[in-house]
Amino acid sequence: MDDLANPKEPLMQKLRIIIRFAVRCLAALMTLVILWGVVDVGWVIYQKLNTPPFLMLTISDMLATFGAFMAVLIAIEIFINITIYLRDDVIHVKIVMATALMAIARKVIILDYATTTPDYIWATAAVVLAMSVGYYLIVKHGEGTTVDCRPSFAEGGESPFQETKPDKEKE
Repeated sequence: MDDLANPKEPLMQKLRIIIRFAVRCLAALMTLVILWGVVDVGWVIYQKLNTPPFLMLTISDMLATFGAFMAVLIAIEIFINITIYLRDDVIHVKIVMATALMAIARKVIILDYATTTPDYIWATAAVVLAMSVGYYLIVKHGEGTTVDCRPSFAEGGESPFQETKPDKEKE
């Protein structure tokens, strides 16, 4: 039976190629989402400025615009996460936590407090507090801010998810 933990095993090499292709597709699709988001922000601003009273934004109009801006910024953060994964085969916990904080901040910004129940507001506050504490701990301690997605191998330490390079002589 073939050893699937061996990075040189043909099945693992084919699976690695498929996974890297899938991640590249996700990056391309996220780029389209970002572009559509920018167009949406422009459209929201255009619509809000062209409704009476003209060239005036109400507080609810500004909140809708802020929500659209934040959605694009979150999409950009997710794109950065995808590209870093492609480059390093690691998940940078600090960036993931920052993306999550940005997403929950967007939720807080666009939350309609007139129709939201107190339980939901308390739950959102708990999530904000937990994410903030987690982010603070990651930034303060700095170590362990990446999660290595590469399996450790007894031979060579190579990952089946990295592009293989020719063996170099040990110096």
